[in-house]
Amino acid sequence: MINRRHIRVKVMQSVYAMQQSHNDDIIREEKFLKHSILKMFDLYVLNIQLLVEVQKLAAKKIALSKKKILATKEDLQPNTKFIDNKLITIIAESISLESYVEVNTLTNWEQDIEYVRIILDKLQKSELYKKYADTVEDSFKIDKAFVIDFFKEIIAPNEKLAEYYEDKMISWVDDIPFVNTWVTRSLSKQKKNTSFVLGVLYKDDDDEQFVSNLFRKTVLKEKSYEQDITDKTPNWETDRIADIDMILIKMAMTEFINFSSIPIRVTINEYIEISKDYSTTKSSYFINGVLDKISKEFTKEKRIVKIGRGLL
Repeated sequence: MINRRHIRVKVMQSVYAMQQSHNDDIIREEKFLKHSILKMFDLYVLNIQLLVEVQKLAAKKIALSKKKILATKEDLQPNTKFIDNKLITIIAESISLESYVEVNTLTNWEQDIEYVRIILDKLQKSELYKKYADTVEDSFKIDKAFVIDFFKEIIAPNEKLAEYYEDKMISWVDDIPFVNTWVTRSLSKQKKNTSFVLGVLYKDDDDEQFVSNLFRKTVLKEKSYEQDITDKTPNWETDRIADIDMILIKMAMTEFINFSSIPIRVTINEYIEISKDYSTTKSSYFINGVLDKISKEFTKEKRIVKIGRGLL
């Protein structure tokens, strides 16, 4: 499921896109924001579905090899450990996965089967595959460990697959690392003799509402926030502050004022961490200093009123 930090990243990207395009249609931009988050679930499903499609292709290759006129002993008596993998078989039988793929018409691996071939070829040439095929023990535990390693070592880092995803949807570029972690967690949680069920996109309704509230309130109040930022940065001209830094500071201010249950320090730390990935090398120190000043001033002026842990 999407976490609060990745929600903040998606909101940041949408606010930045609005600014760069000089677009003030907040309703349309919010719809696109929610659509991009929804499409992230497609990426999650495609990665899980890819495991099944690679297994299917491996089974087809074995079936074709048995029909060779000059079939070898290896062709006639192949190692079927991978095509019998218990975890992938459970996923292949998942009604949850099948229903989502059908309803959302995810036909990627039918239309672009060459990527399935690329992954299968990489897998079968790997030491991971050879070691697994030679393993005598036949258990769900061994099969599960192999699938997790298969995903982490072969699928997740594959550059051609990453380029394919980027071509399909530009916003997936930033979603790939998060989704890879999500897939790994889903595989790790799967238990023997239980049906595979896809994860959920949002933890709860509060997280889903957090997307809209953070985006709307930041966009609607950003002009007034600029004056507050100017007051706290007297040695900086506003146009000298990096665009992303300015957006992150405004989003943090929105959280200070409008989200009473989120502790001040949590908000500051979150935006510091995001700045390390998306802004300049010195941004985290600048943002920390500005937000520390603003939070103290706002608290003194009673503009920040936190409840529970937020007071600490």
